[in-house]
Amino acid sequence: MSDATTEKATEQFESLFVGPLRAYGSLNLEYTEKLISVQFDAVRAMTDMGLTQAREWLTVTDADSLKKVVEDQQKASQDMGERLKGDVERVMTLGQEYVQKGQKLAEENFQAASTR
Repeated sequence: MSDATTEKATEQFESLFVGPLRAYGSLNLEYTEKLISVQFDAVRAMTDMGLTQAREWLTVTDADSLKKVVEDQQKASQDMGERLKGDVERVMTLGQEYVQKGQKLAEENFQAASTR
């Protein structure tokens, strides 16, 4: 095999296999990083809320303080529900973005392979 033939085969291998695999790997890594970030944020928020609520229960000394803690607990539950709703929306958006980018990569790779 001549150097030109070897170089051409290497170039085709790179453009047909290695390049697309690298692009998909990058897409998967980006998605995973964003998903883990959303999950860590959610866990942190829930943990902070739980610890705050536990501290508030330690302040109960009479009926008025008990009433306040119960009201705060209800507010915190509502806030956490809103937070979880937002987190679910973020995850869904990430999933949609991932699918769209994956489809775009597939189309680009198909077009590139068709022109060769």
